[in-house]
Amino acid sequence: MPNRRRPLRHETRITLTALAGGLPGVLIALLWVWGTPQPARVRLTISLLVVGAWLGFAAAVRERVIRPLQTLSNLMAALREGDYSIRARGADVQTPLGLAFHEVNALADSLRRQRLDATEAVALLRRVMEQIDVAIFAFDPERRLQLMNRGGAALLGMPPEHAQGLDAAELGLAETLAGETPRLLELSLAGPGGRWELRRGSYRWEGRPHQLVVLSDLTRSLREEERTAWQRLVRVLSHEINNSLTPIKSIAGSLRASAAREVQSEGLRTDLTDGLAVIETRAGALGRFIQAYARLAQLPRPVLREVDVPDWVRRVATLETRVPVEVTGGPAIAIQADSDQLDALLINLVRNAADAALETGGGVRIGWHRENGSLLVRIEDDGPGIADTSNLFVPFFTTKPEGTGIGLSLCRQIAEAHGGTVTLTPGPSRRGAIATVRLPLR
Repeated sequence: MPNRRRPLRHETRITLTALAGGLPGVLIALLWVWGTPQPARVRLTISLLVVGAWLGFAAAVRERVIRPLQTLSNLMAALREGDYSIRARGADVQTPLGLAFHEVNALADSLRRQRLDATEAVALLRRVMEQIDVAIFAFDPERRLQLMNRGGAALLGMPPEHAQGLDAAELGLAETLAGETPRLLELSLAGPGGRWELRRGSYRWEGRPHQLVVLSDLTRSLREEERTAWQRLVRVLSHEINNSLTPIKSIAGSLRASAAREVQSEGLRTDLTDGLAVIETRAGALGRFIQAYARLAQLPRPVLREVDVPDWVRRVATLETRVPVEVTGGPAIAIQADSDQLDALLINLVRNAADAALETGGGVRIGWHRENGSLLVRIEDDGPGIADTSNLFVPFFTTKPEGTGIGLSLCRQIAEAHGGTVTLTPGPSRRGAIATVRLPLR
């Protein structure tokens, strides 16, 4: 293959052009100098001055042309690398070269504003994603997780840095990337199972198609609606029954006192007194029963302050004396919560566990640990176990002859007011039960 001649560099061509432009004048000057009757030394000196001026002119032309091009090249390289702080001097729109500098400076300003807008938009998007109460996931074409928000981390039970890059199947989210949307899903990942509304869309990032998955927890919303309905019912029942109980109790007390004074027959007086006493007693019991249910509708918002978890658990454990309660322990942790409400929650769960353990002569164990940014408190009992867990948290539902049916409902309401959950599951081999309280550490 014949050697190809490499083209002359641009600066070489500029230099040769400048030299060629001055060459005729230099030749004429040299011919004139050497044609005069001057001494040889004078003619040689003048010749050197002419040639030096010629070469200096060519160098000046080369510098004048090449330096602005180098400046433009450096500016464009800086823009390509994302450095928008460099500016060209001499941006005079009245000259062609100054106009070019002016346009490059304007381009740098425009790119800087665009990058700032994009940065702020991304920051706003991330902030919104963190604040909204839904789980958001972004998957690349290989179905690997690229992005998720705080709701997604809570659903998976792992921090984003551990989940990023994992396959959707490994995360238990494979079914969210297939099928029609929107639709309802039953998911049970890190937390208790529930119903989720799935919405899925697509977007492009760096030229590649990605899928955006949005999961909205319907379980809590449905539970809130259910709780609101029960609260309304409780308020109506409390109002109507109390309106009837108050005069019944008052009149029964008055009649019992009158009967004791005025009825002559000892047998009749005894019957009246006993009957009215029963009415008065049952009216009072029914009033207290309604007041207990009214607590569900009147639970105040939690007042947060620091609660030492080991001290909280050990203090509540000492209140139960019917069965042995063992505190298995856990790490030294403090959380922000309402101490009074947490006491009510744990007292109810420990009392339920003790009631179950009394039937079998067993005991109760309480322990806690940290898991994925949450505090988990486990209350285990050696009772006969749980046959059906579907109605345990429904207000008014109870399996105890003397129960009111508000204990577990109140526990769940307190936990959810703190951003947590309460679950009750059968123990190993269907013996005993395990109550788990999950509370955020933040």
